[in-house]
Amino acid sequence: MLQFGWSWRRLGIDDEMLKSLELSTKFPNLVALNLWGNKLEDAETIIQEVTKCRRLKAIWLNDNRALRDCGDRISKLILDGIPGLEIYNSCFTSNFGEWALGFCGSIFGADNPGCLSECSGSLASITTLDLSNRCVRCLPKAFSPIMLPSLSHLNIRGNQLDQISVDDLLQLLKSFTLQTLEVDIPGPLGNNALQILEYLPNLSFLNGISASVITETGKHVIDSALQPRLPEWAPSEPLPDRVIGAMWLYLMTYRLADEEKIDETPVWYVMDELGSALRHSDDANFRVAPFLFMPDGKLASAVSFSVLWPIQDVHHGEECTRDFLFGIGEDKQRSARLTAWFHTPENYFIQEFKKYQQQLASRSLPAPKEALITRSILQHDGHSLQVYTDIPHVEEFLTHPKFVLTTNPKDADIIWTSMQVDPEVKKAFELTDLHYTNQFPFEACLVMKHHLAETILKAQGRPEWLQPTYNLETQLSQLIGDYFVRKQDALNNLWILKPWNMARTIDTTVTEDLSAIIRLMETGPKICQKYIEHPALFKGRKFDLRYIVLVRSMDPVQIFLFDVFWVRLANNPYTLEKSSLFEYETHFTVMNYRGRLNHMNTPEFVREFEEEHQVNWQTIHQGIQDMIRSVFDSAAAVHPEMHNPQSRAMYGVDVMLDHLFKPKLLEVTYCPDCGRACKYDTEAIVGNGGIFRGCDFFNTVFECLFLGKTAHVTPL
Repeated sequence: MLQFGWSWRRLGIDDEMLKSLELSTKFPNLVALNLWGNKLEDAETIIQEVTKCRRLKAIWLNDNRALRDCGDRISKLILDGIPGLEIYNSCFTSNFGEWALGFCGSIFGADNPGCLSECSGSLASITTLDLSNRCVRCLPKAFSPIMLPSLSHLNIRGNQLDQISVDDLLQLLKSFTLQTLEVDIPGPLGNNALQILEYLPNLSFLNGISASVITETGKHVIDSALQPRLPEWAPSEPLPDRVIGAMWLYLMTYRLADEEKIDETPVWYVMDELGSALRHSDDANFRVAPFLFMPDGKLASAVSFSVLWPIQDVHHGEECTRDFLFGIGEDKQRSARLTAWFHTPENYFIQEFKKYQQQLASRSLPAPKEALITRSILQHDGHSLQVYTDIPHVEEFLTHPKFVLTTNPKDADIIWTSMQVDPEVKKAFELTDLHYTNQFPFEACLVMKHHLAETILKAQGRPEWLQPTYNLETQLSQLIGDYFVRKQDALNNLWILKPWNMARTIDTTVTEDLSAIIRLMETGPKICQKYIEHPALFKGRKFDLRYIVLVRSMDPVQIFLFDVFWVRLANNPYTLEKSSLFEYETHFTVMNYRGRLNHMNTPEFVREFEEEHQVNWQTIHQGIQDMIRSVFDSAAAVHPEMHNPQSRAMYGVDVMLDHLFKPKLLEVTYCPDCGRACKYDTEAIVGNGGIFRGCDFFNTVFECLFLGKTAHVTPL
């Protein structure tokens, strides 16, 4: 006779009592053992007593202190000691089969513990099978229409099912006569409900919604079963922090622009009680939009409203709903973006992240070509090179006798301009392929943040000096998976969001709130990058370094680094206090536009940094040089279209050091001295009081790029 053993749940059983039960002696045929919620503390006792019960098919040890302290070790030894175990702590083991399916199908239980040798074919009567949240990675041979001929209702929510392909899983499900199916969307069958129904045309209901309704409305994602994401906070968290954490569930946004502003300004607002109470629906019957009333036609007099109107016939007593993601389909990552408001399937996103990691691990940078010496472009007749420029600082500070300024671009040998030299500019200036310009084709692969990350990741996978970086327009699922993995592992989850192509930290945010990350996508395309939570500090403050890189050639790569770099310091002492994340002068170092501006010259900084941290700067500097070289090697390898023998360029590379003094790449930017960045940057580098005063900056730049000389710069 087989015993089931449900009677020991939450009965205060401790280690000594477990020994006294003599389970293996008194119940030699025990099939299932439930010790959930008792007082077991000693791992050795649990392992010794439980593994004596060799016939066990299921065991529950949840909510015992021993598992909180060394759960992984206990799990491994129990699974090794009882090879036939199919259910462990409510999760299916890799050995699960007919017994576990029968248990979930209510065939096996306390009254009928089951013996497979005697009960073959016992699954035939199962019509409904709930396998939700069982940690299933692959379905066993017993899960087949032969063993389960009557199965018509199946729930596989909350399972990874990552050891079976989508096509194989769909083919398996198609072999049943299923009428209803519950599955995570996105999940193991993909992220498109319509495609699932196309493959399983006999389904009457998918996730509780009629298949005909899904087909008629063209729904791709089904959110009816998603649980809302309610505000979470710790008991010690102050009220302002609680409000800030909760607001992302209710905020709405619009953007304002006028003729005087280049950048649009995002505005976030909360609707009143009625508007905030409107729940989400894929099949919403109302729409809401912001409306500005300007009595005198000026923004200063604007009064804001939210306008609500029906888009379907609405009957008395029917709930008013709106689509939180109106106009956003799966092509814009709708299912992933729902995570801002709902608890979407974590397993799906974790698997997307792991697949992405595997892709990155297979990439490596090819060996760079041997750099050739770029010779002077001076003609043998000794005439000076004519330079056309529209940049006042170049006109003022380029005094080298081998370069003469001209106001006619057609007469120039070198075009040094703040404009993008595109076909229209070439036509307007009558430029030919013989003119040298201060920019490379497709240099956007370096100076736009999403392209820079994509370039490096394609070339090298994920080098140590690049923080985990995601393009939110295309990689939101992978980011969410990374976020969930970090949360499971109790790792820091602080992230920084940066617009693709904006400077001066416009619309840049530091946050650890996943809903905030997703909602901030609404104010424009961004990258999301793991925040360097433990940077190297200088006298307790955060800092970064701006390096000037001169590029003579991209095929082969020939670059030079200015010997002088620009140290940019935060004004406030660094802290990770949550309330400090909104303090610009604590977490940001670019003070040209707001805050007190602090600069240090290179020798002074190096001396004081070495004294403070007892390090050798030359070792740190070599790591920075290697990183910068790798950045440009990556661009050359991934984008051969950058090569142009008539191009020369100058870029700014921003670097931060972590607490181990390892370099981290922040961004590559158009160098301010090219005139393609803010004038405040330029004035901080050259001119009266500029940090390059005394090294003849522009003369050095032009000498290096066009005459082949290397004074004040180091070849990389």
